[in-house]
Amino acid sequence: MNKIYLLLAEGFEELEAFAPVDLLRRAGAAVETVSITPERVVTGARGIPAVADITLGELDYEAMDMLILPGGYPGYENLGKSAAVRELLLRAYADEKVIAAICGAPSVLGELGLLKGHAATCYPGMEETLGCKALTDKVVESGRFITSRGAGTAVDFALALVARAVSAEQAEELRKGIVYS
Repeated sequence: MNKIYLLLAEGFEELEAFAPVDLLRRAGAAVETVSITPERVVTGARGIPAVADITLGELDYEAMDMLILPGGYPGYENLGKSAAVRELLLRAYADEKVIAAICGAPSVLGELGLLKGHAATCYPGMEETLGCKALTDKVVESGRFITSRGAGTAVDFALALVARAVSAEQAEELRKGIVYS
């Protein structure tokens, strides 16, 4: 994989953002956090400020292979309200890039009609927003989509991203290395 981007919107869920970034970086993947506004400091749902690596305007789309959307409230809503994010998702979908989302963020994909014909999972109670077959697995991979349920499944989600971006062997090595059972 060339480049992986994780989008940060005000109110993002910290575990859902940092578990994937941490494990992908441990695996040697080129992953950057991206503020969806011109400001690099983005505050999470629990009040933890994060300094994004870049802003949306600095994203190198041609190098991008994977796009990750963390959930969190109101983070996932802020992602969905952003015209620039919606445009990026539609373009990534058309270009068959890998798109991953966790918690409430799969609803953004569902509302754009991107999950039609796929299976996905999301935060409990939001299944009707997906527009596809909703499952209750911790992580669901369907074609180029990877979805997960919430903060409690963030490590499972991150390991699935490592398996897709790097290798299943690297994901297993990391699982053992962080003592995750």
